[in-house]
Amino acid sequence: MKHLVFGRKLGRDINARKALLANLASSLFINGAIETTLAKAKFVKSYVEKLVTAAQKNRLSSKRALASVLTHQAFLKLIAEIGPGFATRSGGYTRIIKLGARVGDNAPMARLELLEWESQKAQKINRKHRAVNKRSTPSKSSVSSVIKDPPKSKI
Repeated sequence: MKHLVFGRKLGRDINARKALLANLASSLFINGAIETTLAKAKFVKSYVEKLVTAAQKNRLSSKRALASVLTHQAFLKLIAEIGPGFATRSGGYTRIIKLGARVGDNAPMARLELLEWESQKAQKINRKHRAVNKRSTPSKSSVSSVIKDPPKSKI
């Protein structure tokens, strides 16, 4: 009986599972998306979400924990770009897109990808844009200039 057994094993022992998680997460942070089996994508999704949440906190202890798991290049990208880019988002940083079956063994494949995050430049521009929009309201002339002519139909 499998009472109180939690998680996926993926036919690997604990050290191989930890290495698989670290390698898939590092590849995802470096490339932005990876193609793998559906089971591995579901397995690594929650792990990646926790890593991004830890990167948002920007504390020394969380940085050390991330550095012990990820490759150097993935760690730098996560701390510098991805973590701050998802600062306004409270969860749901990844998506799984199901693909067809793999040709060799008919395994269900999936694409695990990070959602779009805002770069630091874009965040600054958006803050300025929001501040300007809060101060000024559009006038009737600016609204009418946007809606000049209806689009012509192609016949």
